[in-house]
Amino acid sequence: MADHVPKAPVTAAPTKVAAARQPAARKPRASAASRAKPVPAPPLAAALIVAHNQARRIAATVRACRSIPGIDLVLVVDDGSFDNTQDLARKAGAVVVRHSHRRGRAVSIETGAAVIAMRDEEGAVPRAVLLMEPGLGNGAAGAAPIVAAVLEQVSDVAIALADNAVRSTGATAGAARKAIASLSGWSPLQPLSRVRCLTREALEAAFPLARGAGLEIAVTLDVIDVGLTVTEVACDMKHRPVKRSGAALTRASQYRDVMMAISARRIRLSLRTTQHAVEDTFHVASRSETTPAPVVETPEAQKDEA
Repeated sequence: MADHVPKAPVTAAPTKVAAARQPAARKPRASAASRAKPVPAPPLAAALIVAHNQARRIAATVRACRSIPGIDLVLVVDDGSFDNTQDLARKAGAVVVRHSHRRGRAVSIETGAAVIAMRDEEGAVPRAVLLMEPGLGNGAAGAAPIVAAVLEQVSDVAIALADNAVRSTGATAGAARKAIASLSGWSPLQPLSRVRCLTREALEAAFPLARGAGLEIAVTLDVIDVGLTVTEVACDMKHRPVKRSGAALTRASQYRDVMMAISARRIRLSLRTTQHAVEDTFHVASRSETTPAPVVETPEAQKDEA
């Protein structure tokens, strides 16, 4: 009889349990702030101050300009000063460029505008330019309304109305006012105000700038001529009084510069009008030459054909 061999216990083969599929992890949703398009930087302005021997007031003027909302750059063009104007302006927080000799306000503004353009960020809206007088001191802060008018796109050029917006008198102001009115129909109160804020487009439309006291009226006429807008805004500012000594000579030179600027623009306008008239005449003549004249058959020709 065979020995009984006990059977080994039968164990079930282990079964593979399929791992439950886990849902794919969802990417976190982008926040509303990240989905939003980048907000463009607000437009800014630069204060441009042309100074010659203004050590007494330049620091206060620079600090006042820096306090104006929207101004992020104060540039002082030292036009050949003999004193420490540039040092005081730099210590007050201004960027300073200097002419080795005096070249005049018009050239200095053109120099300053070029420096401001180099400091504009690529792709950003070009800075507006606030033309500021160097001797206003703390009163320069009163120009804030004209900066706001340009940055808020109310106008391309905003002229500061100083001295409680009183209408300026005198032959020079009258001639300037009449020239602006004849071009645009608008009669400004203070057409020769030197404190004004301009967009870059408006400033470049007036290049090259007129020399001497004719600069302001020339800028206004040039800007209006290209179809840009000009306005006056009341500001809490006071003009510095002209010294009595040599006042008559100063007024005479101002009148000469203003009339030269006005005359130059009248001549340019008349030449442009004449040029357009001549071009129109040539266009009409060329069309008449290229267009064949209609053939009119005479009674004799009709008889011959018959």
